[in-house]
Amino acid sequence: MIYDCAVVGGGVIGLSLAWRLALAGSRVIVVERQQLAREASWAGAGILPAGPRTNMEHPYDQLRAISSIRHAEWAEQLREDTGIDTGYRVCGGLHMARTPGESAALRGWRLQLDDEQIESLELSTDDLADSESAIASNELRCCLSLPDDAQLRNPWFLNALIAAGRRLSVEFRTDCEVRSIIRRGNQVTGLDTSDGTIQAGSYCFTTGAWTYPLLHGLSIRANIVPIRGQMILFRSEHVLTRRIINEGSRYLVPREDGRLLAGSSEEEAGYDKSTTDEILDSLRAFAESWLPDLRQAKIEASWAGLRPGSYDGFPYLDRLPDIDNAFIAAGHFRSGLYLSPATAENMAQWMLTGEPLISLDPFCLLRR
Repeated sequence: MIYDCAVVGGGVIGLSLAWRLALAGSRVIVVERQQLAREASWAGAGILPAGPRTNMEHPYDQLRAISSIRHAEWAEQLREDTGIDTGYRVCGGLHMARTPGESAALRGWRLQLDDEQIESLELSTDDLADSESAIASNELRCCLSLPDDAQLRNPWFLNALIAAGRRLSVEFRTDCEVRSIIRRGNQVTGLDTSDGTIQAGSYCFTTGAWTYPLLHGLSIRANIVPIRGQMILFRSEHVLTRRIINEGSRYLVPREDGRLLAGSSEEEAGYDKSTTDEILDSLRAFAESWLPDLRQAKIEASWAGLRPGSYDGFPYLDRLPDIDNAFIAAGHFRSGLYLSPATAENMAQWMLTGEPLISLDPFCLLRR
């Protein structure tokens, strides 16, 4: 069978893209080297920052804006189509600073928020204590409240995408490793896999941290490296806060059932997904410094995921150089789940019509 579209990689980007392609009537296959949705997509915390409403000249800000709107729409559509709740909730976020330098940076960031018409409010220590009694504020220098920050439950969202794809006859080929990409002239004509040859009219590589070695066989350099992020899952007898707590690159994400995620590290450790006592201890100390009641909470689990990091923090969203029917959508680093709707809609439009919805020039493979 020759498919209309082959999506290589079964994480959040690949699953989202497959769903959108299938909604447009395409015969789609997703090729995944292990089980679906088991890498960075599953391992993340599901934070969805508020998106801009104005000042969206740069395509990255357009991706943010589109995704922020679509997550709410997708949550409703996926629930209607599959019966699965994605866990999408507008819970609000708190952005904290402990030092004068961090405070200055946070207040400077607020100017950008104002420019983008993202609602924010600076809270005093007393304001925070009144609204969030479980949060320790003795070290607090500055706190911004962003009421439109949201979250979802990664596994629920991913399961909904898989179920929605299956309803539209998307084929999922798991435990299927792509050994090489078959190219003739300016066309990819097939994938040589551990489960035989797979052929399609067009291809998109959504292979995250594994993109560089896969495309290297085509002499295409996708500068993506794995960045390990470690996480802790606490389980408390009661909900300590309903808002996401952010401090720099670390965060606490509460769930409605009393669970709370603490993350995350950023380490260049190759493809090693093991956790380390040093990082887990530091994450626990970070979590308990803001929510002292976590000292009585149980640590239910800990894990690590490999984020696909590019050299400039932007994803690669492009047609492969000198190849007419193959594309890349990878390298989203910490924002893969957040940007998955806009990425999927743009790449699906590009694959089906020859043009994306917005300019994706800043995300080309050959950028410097």
